Amino acid sequence: LILADALAYASKHLKPTRLVDLATLTGAMLIALGHEVTGMMASDDTLAEDLLKAGEKSGERLCRLPLIPELRADLKSDIADINNVGGREAGSIKAALFLQEFVGDVPWAHLDIAGSAYRPAEKGYLPKHATGVGVRLLMDLLA
Repeated sequence: LILADALAYASKHLKPTRLVDLATLTGAMLIALGHEVTGMMASDDTLAEDLLKAGEKSGERLCRLPLIPELRADLKSDIADINNVGGREAGSIKAALFLQEFVGDVPWAHLDIAGSAYRPAEKGYLPKHATGVGVRLLMDLLA
């Protein structure tokens, strides 16, 4: 919910031209893509393409998943404006759909780094544990 607050504040008060968030949001992303790839959901094709290119350049692989509008129905609530948990199936997509409710019309992308933020074993020159994923990617996006 804190991330939703930050997205709402940024989109309303900072007036960004694009908005990208990174979060270890769902275990579902770890199950879907493992530790090697970051899941991305984006409301804007140009931003998504720019992120994919930055991922290729930086060596931080991204996989774009769709924001499926029909899944928003699973976020309906009888006691609140919106439910922040949409059930087990398509958990990462539903979590991104929840976040999308707070960004308005700003071109936005969510990078779910739940799997890629941590490496369970060394791999080549890459150490075990925290990976720092997203730093090189965002540097290349902004360059």
